[in-house]
Parts: sequence; structure tokens; C-alpha cells
Amino acid sequence: MLGLLGFYDELDRRPGQPNGSVHDAIRDTGEPDEAELVAYLDAGHVLIDVMEGGHDVVTGRAHRRSAGCSSPVTDGTWLWRLDFPHYVETHHVALPGRFLEHVRGLRYRMPPLVTARFGPLFDATMPLVGWASAVPWPVTTAVVEPEVRDVMSRREWDAMVPAQARNRPHGAWTRPRKPRRA
Repeated sequence: MLGLLGFYDELDRRPGQPNGSVHDAIRDTGEPDEAELVAYLDAGHVLIDVMEGGHDVVTGRAHRRSAGCSSPVTDGTWLWRLDFPHYVETHHVALPGRFLEHVRGLRYRMPPLVTARFGPLFDATMPLVGWASAVPWPVTTAVVEPEVRDVMSRREWDAMVPAQARNRPHGAWTRPRKPRRA
């Protein structure tokens, strides 16, 4: 089975997620190599693109990974949500020692995904995170190389999006939202 990162209770409608509450994982400071860890998480293999929008469950604000936030991502050994790097970068959530050893041992480089090894792990892990209907991974000996892609940093996101837009509730941009009836 794959190791699980960032599957918190607040990010799913079903209680009892594998990683507990995000509020229990928040720390004041991150790892000394947090920037490299975030870059590694950002470079993961996206398994399923989920078309949804989300927000930071701690602050309620949009972030650079709001679009497709629950898309599952992997390095072949660990599985996390697409928005997990945001929580590491912003809230310095605790990371398991085994994960830190794994990533540092790889020198922060995303390994290729070898499907013959990964397929059975994928099939065993996906039901644990609410993806019981995921199509079984085809078992071949092919290697899937990660596609090179640029990922926006938090600083770039904050500079690009005005503060008023990050804090705006969902609704039309052209006219104020009507108050709800009590």
C-alpha cells in the first residue's frame, strides 16, 4: 500500500480520514528544507485530474492549488492530494519521518513511475481515500516519465491575484450578492 499524506478530515465529507485533522498537523515552523519538499510534492505524477474548486480549510481563502485540489498525486511510494503542497508551504503541516527520509534520499528528484510496481499499490490504496470506483491500474512494465511543468509559487500567486479577489465569496463578479433569507 502507498503511504498517505494530507488526507485530512476537513478535506472530505466522510469522517475518519487516514491523516486525522489538519489542525492537529499544523506547526509554527516547517522543515529546514521545506522549499525543496514543496517543490518535490508539486512535481508528483497526477493520477486523476479532478474538475473541482476548493479553498484552504484553515483560512477559507483560495490558493494556488484551488483548482483540482483533490486530484490524487503520487511518486510511486506515497500518495497525496494536489493541494497538499499548499498546506506544507503555508501551514507547515507535519510530515512523516519515513517520507522525509524517502525524499531526501532521492535528493528531491521525482522518480519515474514504474507501473508494474505501482499498479498493485494503486489498486490497494485508492479505496482507502474514497476512490473505490477508480479504474484498476493497468499492469505493464512501462515507465511513465513525469511531464515537466511549471508550478506557481505562493509568492507568485499572491502577487498575481489581488487581495480582494482572494477573499471574495463565490458568486457573480459583476454585482453584489443578495443576502440570504434567515
